[in-house]
Amino acid sequence: MVLQSLAGLPAFLVYFCTAIIAVLAYLFVYTRITPHNEFELIRNNNPAAAIALGLSLLGFSLPLISAIAHSANVWDCMIWSLIALIVQIIVFFIVRIPVPNLPQRIADGELAPAIWLGLASLAFGAINAACMIY
Repeated sequence: MVLQSLAGLPAFLVYFCTAIIAVLAYLFVYTRITPHNEFELIRNNNPAAAIALGLSLLGFSLPLISAIAHSANVWDCMIWSLIALIVQIIVFFIVRIPVPNLPQRIADGELAPAIWLGLASLAFGAINAACMIY
């Protein structure tokens, strides 16, 4: 019985490690695209940076979860994860249009622009995840 339960462990480990790599890649790329250093701002107790980055990570994670659940194999999952990353980068640039100086305002600790960016990232991540069901 225990051996049957553990039969899926190799697949779990492959997808879990793939998800970790995807999340690290997302954080690496996203924090290089934005003009401010999110991790430095977070270390300096800037809640706006933490909110914006944390919600954008959730916005990326939703389609990643969908890709894991619906992909035919790990390569398929990686391709859809890359698409999710690209969507989140596009969202970052789109939400800047109605809010002038969005990155600087987040760096200055303003919460409203951070919440706007974070929730828009989360919303588009949810839409992205729903579109990955095939």
